Amino acid sequence: MKYAFVRDHAAQYPIRRLCRTVGASPSGYYAWLNRAESRRSKANRTLLAQIETVHFDSRQTYGPIRIHRELHSQGSTAGLNRIARLKREAGLRTRQALVWQQAGRGRTFEHIVEHRLLRRFYADRPNERWVADITFIPTAQGWLYLSVIMDLYSRLIVGWAMDKKPSQELATLALEMSLGRRAKPIGLLLHTDQGVQYRTARYQALLAQNNIQPSMSRKGNCHDNAAMESFFHTLKTEHVRHHKYRTFDEARQSLFDYIEVFYNRQRRHSYLAYMTPFEYERLHAVS
Repeated sequence: MKYAFVRDHAAQYPIRRLCRTVGASPSGYYAWLNRAESRRSKANRTLLAQIETVHFDSRQTYGPIRIHRELHSQGSTAGLNRIARLKREAGLRTRQALVWQQAGRGRTFEHIVEHRLLRRFYADRPNERWVADITFIPTAQGWLYLSVIMDLYSRLIVGWAMDKKPSQELATLALEMSLGRRAKPIGLLLHTDQGVQYRTARYQALLAQNNIQPSMSRKGNCHDNAAMESFFHTLKTEHVRHHKYRTFDEARQSLFDYIEVFYNRQRRHSYLAYMTPFEYERLHAVS
């Protein structure tokens, strides 16, 4: 892959400088260049071009998992490990929001609970299992943070909140909205990651007041909350990536329209036999 990097950038930079950068010799590069390219090498070069397209289309925010899912949706059969390796070797770095780096400093284990959801991304009735997460949306004024709660029974987004910063109240506001819509659920399990927003005293008190059993993903394991990861992937690939938000207000209105008008009421979901979340709940007489 070192030589492939030199070849792919030879039009922009001198060969000797590129070879020094990757720790290769010019003679070795030319010898490699004159050999017939293998079928695997050609396939990797084609796949890397696809990875680079997704990487930059996502504004460099997608890691290997989301790139893998995006390419899979386009018909690629490449495995996750192969994509991760090619991405790493090509030096494609995922852009992280500064807030997540800061959140790890001085981390405590207060209010962290066990993983009770156990990847059961389904429910036999409404208000049995909810999942929640927070993501960030790019605007010209900075990141807009979006907190969302989904009912796994119908995939309906039952609550959400937005703010210019990842405040500790953000997750609580989304939970308050969900409880306002769903009254007081009985026997509800709510799954999140271990983010500080889910470990505040106010959030924990709200869970206790409503007899909601908390569950948290294991550290660094995004698959434990795959249903929410899937929703954010859908939101960003179907909607956000096609907009360039100039202001926070423009982004808020656009996200509201996608969640409440399109996703909940119009978008047909394969998991629901191609019904919308509202149709599914209405068919099953959810009040």
